[in-house]
Amino acid sequence: MSEPSADLEPADSTEPTAVTLPHTPAEDVLGVLTGTWLASLGLHLLHEAHAVTGGTAGLSLLLTYALPVALPLMLVLVNLPFFALAAWKKGWRFTFRSIVAVALLSAFTSLHAQMIPSPELTPVYGVLTGNLLAGVGILILFRHGSSLGGFSVLALIAQEQAGLRAGYVQMALDVLVVVGALLVVPWDNVLLSALGAVVLNIVLAFNHRPERYRA
Repeated sequence: MSEPSADLEPADSTEPTAVTLPHTPAEDVLGVLTGTWLASLGLHLLHEAHAVTGGTAGLSLLLTYALPVALPLMLVLVNLPFFALAAWKKGWRFTFRSIVAVALLSAFTSLHAQMIPSPELTPVYGVLTGNLLAGVGILILFRHGSSLGGFSVLALIAQEQAGLRAGYVQMALDVLVVVGALLVVPWDNVLLSALGAVVLNIVLAFNHRPERYRA
């Protein structure tokens, strides 16, 4: 995290202060690489546990269980409509970063599948660890002005324009995906998926606070 700038509120102010120095381009590149790497590893664990999570990543997982389409390709296809939304509401800089992030997510997911083929996972471990990794990865991307597209774009727009916490907005959308999983995933996996989605969004809700962090 960057050091506080000199023009922040005085030390005796009762108002909370925030970091205002922007990240450097090199920090943004490293942040996007790190965020997508962690999120893709989490997604791989979820796929191997035959579980879902929220967002377009969860929707992509869900569709791969129902359709003969590889997860890396599905991640790109599902996010295409949301890139248009991002360009309209967030601008081309954010949209470009999100496209790059989704492309990296897809590539890294394919790499993890080759490097860690079908690991032996207990479902609880796979779901919880997968969602924790994905949550931290998404948080890093948020901090560097990017996202994994999809519901993350909607959540950020809701937070910026309506003052709603991004994590809570995404949690509501995620419930719809998890409930939809009942159509193609065993009910016990759906229960685990629901728990995992809550864990992911708690990571975002407790840590993505723009009033505390504005790098």
